[in-house]
Amino acid sequence: MIPDSKITGRQQDARTVDGVVGAPVVAREPEQEALSSRLLRDYDAGSFFFASPKRTMLARGVFATVPDAGGTNSLDGLPERVAAVLSASRDAAHDIPVAVGAVPFDGKVAAQLVVPMTIQRAGPMVFDGAAAARSPLAGQYTLRPVPEPAAYKDGVAAALKLMQEGPLRKVVLSRSLHVDTASPVDLRQLLHNLARRNPHGYTFAVDLPQHADAAPGAGRRTLIGASPELLVARSGLQVLANPLAGSAARSPEPVEDHARATKLMASPKDLHEHAVVIDAVAEALRPFCKTLDVPKGPSLVSTQTMWHLSSRITGELKDPSITSLTLALAMHPTPAVCGHPTALAHTAIGNIEPFHRGYYTGTVGWCDANGDGQWAVTIRCAEADERTLRLFAGAGIVVGSTPEAELAETEAKFRAMLQALGVGLEVQP
Repeated sequence: MIPDSKITGRQQDARTVDGVVGAPVVAREPEQEALSSRLLRDYDAGSFFFASPKRTMLARGVFATVPDAGGTNSLDGLPERVAAVLSASRDAAHDIPVAVGAVPFDGKVAAQLVVPMTIQRAGPMVFDGAAAARSPLAGQYTLRPVPEPAAYKDGVAAALKLMQEGPLRKVVLSRSLHVDTASPVDLRQLLHNLARRNPHGYTFAVDLPQHADAAPGAGRRTLIGASPELLVARSGLQVLANPLAGSAARSPEPVEDHARATKLMASPKDLHEHAVVIDAVAEALRPFCKTLDVPKGPSLVSTQTMWHLSSRITGELKDPSITSLTLALAMHPTPAVCGHPTALAHTAIGNIEPFHRGYYTGTVGWCDANGDGQWAVTIRCAEADERTLRLFAGAGIVVGSTPEAELAETEAKFRAMLQALGVGLEVQP
């Protein structure tokens, strides 16, 4: 028995999943709230950190690794491989059989899931005035967009032409922004800044393997971000999905900000984009659920930089053996990050985007041996090496989209990471 491996707080809350009606809530006594801040301060590169609106998790070390499929698609049989590793960990008297990590956009790269040596859990993140945000960058940096803005607009135009000529209804096209720094990036400070700005979302850091062509002695690679979107959560038989689709940049001026929100709620283009996503998510969950509650229309949610159309879909599972990861992969990738129909959108992305997404628009989270867990959509994120960050942002292209508007949406979505880095917002050269 490893002393640090016990779940901090009430042991009976281990099955808690945020937002599921009837699920117990992690204790929020002052000492619990102080512990959540300590978990953030204790984060080091190589650990797994995951903060949601109701709880904070820090996992360290590797007790077991979920093996790769060994074929052409790393996602084939992934829930079964995770279940086998969790079962073996429990049989080996490991007292925290929980898999944590990241699943990629597609099976071209391997999922990064491990059973950690230790896990600490606490309540929601709480910040005081003394824990001020500071820049995680020391010295100079350079910004390099991939693709260039003009090339991205050409890609949007190409996607719109595909929709005019065939059955493609939506495709999500993304950009990356490379931030090269003179000194190592302070990942702990970056994570702190993201969590501070994202109290109602999902802040995460996941250790990734180095690229095959990395130089000997290269530092760690980390997936880090602050997602506003829950893919799926499971607690017992209760299921929650909260897809977001349809977005507008926020304004610092209150009247204009309210006008943008109102316009978003009435936008035929954005309502159509949202409906495509909700229909696909409901279709993916329905075979697993004996009841499924799908809202008739979206509501508004906001981050510090964006307005989003949101729908909370709740259900009750037919079979308790269906795990949170099984549900996540049944939904993944949703039209919110890929498009519709999925196969056509995936092909368009491969033909238009000049890079492979890796873990961007995948999912990050955890699943325990009971099948409970929580998975957030991997957006508003970056892949970080010692002196380089590769930021990502995307926009959903549907009939009615314009290249200029979609470019502006990606620039607005970059702001979450850029503001946490203390970098200016002018991402065009």
